[in-house]
Amino acid sequence: MSGVSGPISVAETRALARMLPGDQVPMAADGSGRRFFRDRRGRIAILPDPHNPLGMREARACWHIGNHLHNCAVPVPRMFDFDPETGIVVAEDLGDLHLHDLVRAEGEDSPLVHSLYRRVVGELARMQVTAANGLDPSWCWQGSVYDRELMLNLESRYFLREFVYGEMGVTRVDPAVEAEFALLADRAASLPATFFLHRDFQSRNIMVADGEVYFIDFQGGRRGPLPYDLASLLVDPYVALGHGLREELFSHYLTTLAGMTEIDLPFFLKGYYCLSLQRNLQILGAFARLANRERKEEFRVYLVPALRSLARQLEEVENIFPALTALVVKMAAEQARIKDDY
Repeated sequence: MSGVSGPISVAETRALARMLPGDQVPMAADGSGRRFFRDRRGRIAILPDPHNPLGMREARACWHIGNHLHNCAVPVPRMFDFDPETGIVVAEDLGDLHLHDLVRAEGEDSPLVHSLYRRVVGELARMQVTAANGLDPSWCWQGSVYDRELMLNLESRYFLREFVYGEMGVTRVDPAVEAEFALLADRAASLPATFFLHRDFQSRNIMVADGEVYFIDFQGGRRGPLPYDLASLLVDPYVALGHGLREELFSHYLTTLAGMTEIDLPFFLKGYYCLSLQRNLQILGAFARLANRERKEEFRVYLVPALRSLARQLEEVENIFPALTALVVKMAAEQARIKDDY
């Protein structure tokens, strides 16, 4: 494991020694600016991102939402301790095996992978319904509801700024693209945002320990529509699941959900496609930012499958968004040309 990024302050050093006594081993932070240490007692200390002015709010969200999810019997690591001065959270150490690692090692056709994914979508449905009860809006550090404003500013326009302009070097887009973003957000926002939303529900945020699955990085949780987290899992560019497995998991999710809440299936399906697009726009923006602004080149490799996924999804919505489709097709062709040049 690589060392932590960012300095450790005197106050953090003292708190860390008290909360995680003994040997402390630094851990890799992946795409996060937070810093991680583990000990030999099965505990992990999570330190706020020192470069994020909202890092303390994120830490409090991790602590409060983590405890809330655990109390709702959601499979998450146990929360052991929180230091309000430094924002250090101490949580259960679930090891190093992510669902993403298993898919890469075993292949998606593996019976084990199928079994784990079915368990994941079943637990996802239960989390979304049960954890919505008692969720305190004050715990949420980036807004308490996934709404139209968030879709436009932190997903579709984020995609334009970081990926289209920043990564692909496009200097001008058809003004109709912005109008289509508004239409997409209108449609996606028509679903009730009354369920628990993880907002980054993908294979690297799912741990596997002792044959069980656990959800991590839930500090962005808030209220939101049902299909978003499912879409995040099924369009996950880290693993690029095949059509057959996506269909199987979609069906299993709906079967599980049917026993807990009523859903209007045609309405759900329309919302799912729109939220899949929203999620894919966010993914491309995030990966481009990580690769370009934060110099984390390892994320650049996922831009190609994410763009392909976006193009595929746009085909499935019957060309409701022609300007966006034209832009994506053009960029996909450019990405293919660049790849061929290498």
